[in-house]
Amino acid sequence: MPRHDGRSVSQLRPLKVKRKYTKNAPGSVLIQAGTTTVLCTASVESSVPPWLKGSEKGWVTAEYNMLPGSTPTRKARKVDGRTTEIQRLIGRSLRAVVDLEALGEQMITVDCDVLDADGGTRTASITGAFIALVDAVSTIELPDPKRSVFKDSLAAISVGIVNGSPVLDLDYVEDFAATVDMNVVMTGSGKFIEIQGTGEEATFSEDELSKLLKLAKGGIMELTEMQQKALGRKWPLVS
Repeated sequence: MPRHDGRSVSQLRPLKVKRKYTKNAPGSVLIQAGTTTVLCTASVESSVPPWLKGSEKGWVTAEYNMLPGSTPTRKARKVDGRTTEIQRLIGRSLRAVVDLEALGEQMITVDCDVLDADGGTRTASITGAFIALVDAVSTIELPDPKRSVFKDSLAAISVGIVNGSPVLDLDYVEDFAATVDMNVVMTGSGKFIEIQGTGEEATFSEDELSKLLKLAKGGIMELTEMQQKALGRKWPLVS
């Protein structure tokens, strides 16, 4: 069965990325996946959390929120359980590809603010957050400039089973209708960082799981190419 927006099962929504979207944050990216729009800004502090003081290690963390006008009915400004879970996901995903010792004793916070929500806000946030983080790191003084802060790149995408078919990059209509919904975070080299999947009053087989992960991997490869193109010479990894 064709998807409601005419995409193939393995097709991403149209992607747009604008770096340096704001002037104050050293890393600032507006990322759009379809109509889902997220502003990711990365800020640097010359201090670290108390438990890291004297360790010669840095820290990367994240905050996430959906602005009041990001949904059809106003979303209240509050940090609920979902918000906390997503910002922890973003933070640990970023740390998975960062050499904290190479960063030195400084902290980078990536704020992901959803301007328009149409499904996949957490995955768009992670994908955009990596670009913002790279730009922020390029502005700071490192203990050893020859030592790369980045061990790999990362991106994230949603997959799910809609109308009996595994599909890539769900918008809100598909997310609402999905019997299986999954968010996959991967490195650019193809390693998994996190998989969040559940059946919505349904179960899924090992074969369906394999198909979903295959779709996700293809989507991550496309997103990684987009990140590399967006960063150009700032791309922090050797191809």
